[in-house]
Amino acid sequence: MGILSGTPEKEPMHYGEVFGVWSYLSTTKGLVAAYQTFINHTGDRDLRGFLEDVVRSMKQESEQVENLLKINGVGLPPSPPERPTASLESIPVGARFNDAEIAAGVGRDIAAGLTACSQVISQCIREDIAMMFGQFHMTKAQFGARLLRINKEKGWLVPPPLHVSTPEPVHA
Repeated sequence: MGILSGTPEKEPMHYGEVFGVWSYLSTTKGLVAAYQTFINHTGDRDLRGFLEDVVRSMKQESEQVENLLKINGVGLPPSPPERPTASLESIPVGARFNDAEIAAGVGRDIAAGLTACSQVISQCIREDIAMMFGQFHMTKAQFGARLLRINKEKGWLVPPPLHVSTPEPVHA
């Protein structure tokens, strides 16, 4: 195994890369389980399709990251069990997440995921890992834009106060 040999796959991962990648995988596995639960709670067809696409993408990312960690001899974080499918009607109304809440939570998670990907990229000395997380970052950015459009179309977006005019300067 060459250190900084020019063949990234043959270079060892440093502790920062291991921690960042392992933490990312652990979080992603937990979010997959949470989003499977959200799918059971959503009544909106567009949001359901979005969540299904996100889960599919996150499972693919998890596979890539698991392979990376296995190849490098790093133990994997535990995986929560797959969530069963449930019908929305079987969930009591007061116990359901509503669609706007789900969208807001997923938006928060996408923002945090963008930051996590950026942090892993910034710590990398292995180009292959940096490129992998660059790809994850781009996918998350695309999902973020798609969710923003859904939030606007459904009326779920709560904007902060809008700044539409600037005050006149005060001359002393």
